[in-house]
Amino acid sequence: MKLDEQVKALSPEARALHARLTKEWGITDAAGTLTLLTALQSLDRMRQAQALIAKDGILQNDRFGTARPHPATQVEKESRAGLLQALKALSLDFESLESEE
Repeated sequence: MKLDEQVKALSPEARALHARLTKEWGITDAAGTLTLLTALQSLDRMRQAQALIAKDGILQNDRFGTARPHPATQVEKESRAGLLQALKALSLDFESLESEE
């Protein structure tokens, strides 16, 4: 799948962030573009997991009736870590963005 198609497959939230970060930080190189796409795919996956958890609850009973964490909690955790790792790899200074808003 081409990069343009992958960006179009992102959620509206992730596409908006993609547009903002590529514009404000001038991310045009191949490595930066791929790293940003990875971050935004992680964001989307994290949001999907959060939606499942919100719908089903954070705990679910297993076949023995014992409460266990929803499987999506692990997806959320790993996606958040991937998002933060990719953003760190981009070396973006988010504190300066927050002060502009």
